[in-house]
Amino acid sequence: MRKSPKIFLTNDDGIHSPGLRAAVQAVMPLGDVIVVAPATQQTGMGRGFAGNMDAPLIPINYEIDGQQLQAFYCEGSPAFVVQHGFNVLFAEQPPDLLISGINYGENLGSNITISGTIGAALEGASRGIPTLAVSLQTAKGAYFHYSDQDWAVAAYFLAYFANIVLTHTLPFDVDVLKVDVPSTATTQTPWRVTRLSRTPYYVTSLEHPSLASTPGEMHLHINVAQASPESDIQALAIDQVVSVTPLSLDCTSRTDFQVLHAILTGS
Repeated sequence: MRKSPKIFLTNDDGIHSPGLRAAVQAVMPLGDVIVVAPATQQTGMGRGFAGNMDAPLIPINYEIDGQQLQAFYCEGSPAFVVQHGFNVLFAEQPPDLLISGINYGENLGSNITISGTIGAALEGASRGIPTLAVSLQTAKGAYFHYSDQDWAVAAYFLAYFANIVLTHTLPFDVDVLKVDVPSTATTQTPWRVTRLSRTPYYVTSLEHPSLASTPGEMHLHINVAQASPESDIQALAIDQVVSVTPLSLDCTSRTDFQVLHAILTGS
C-alpha cells in the first residue's frame, strides 16, 4: 500500500496567518500535512537565521474542517524555523513536499531575496525537497498584518501545482517553484512560466532625506516600468496572469568564464 505523501507547511507571516490556514486546507486532500511556522510575523527576514536559540517547537491546537493536524510554532525567522523543523520532525524521513505560504503580498523581481517566504522555501530546497513558494497580490498596507483576503483562488493554484510536484519529477535546477497570484485572478486565469525580473518590484524613497531620516519614514513604491516581457513582474502586475517562476539554488552567474578569467588576469 502506497504511503500518503508528507507535506511540510510553513510561512513567514506566522502560525496564526489566515493565508497559512488556506494553504493547509488546500493541500489536506493530497497528503499528511505537518505545519511548522514562526511564532510571529517575520516578513522581510529573507533566509536569515535569526531566532531564540533556546526555543523549542511548541505544539499548537490546529483544527481545520474538524480535523486536528500536527502543528508547531517556534520563535525564529522562517528559515530558522524550517531548519529546526527538519532536524526535529523529519530527521528519519524527509517530507515529500515543502510549501511556503500563502503569503500576504506578491514576491516579484530582484526583491525576492528579502522575502521570508522565499527564504523558507530555499531552506527546504537546500535539503533536496521539492518546494513551492506561493504568494497572493495584496494592497501594500496588508503586508504586515492579517487583513481580510479572499484566499480561494491562490489556494486553488497552490493545490494544482502541489499535486503536479507530488506526482512528477521537475527538471534539474528547478529547486523552487515561485507562484504569484494576482488579486484579480479567478480559477480560470491563465498561468505563465516566467523569468525572475532583474529589476526590483518594490523600491523605497525618502521625501526629504537627511541624516536625521529614519527607515520608518520611507515610502514604498511599486516599479513596473522596466519589466521585461518574459518576467514575473510583467505577468502578474501588467498582464494579470499567474506567474510561475522556477528558481535555482545555484546563484552562479551565467557569464562566459573564459571572458571573465581574461578580464581578471588582464590577458
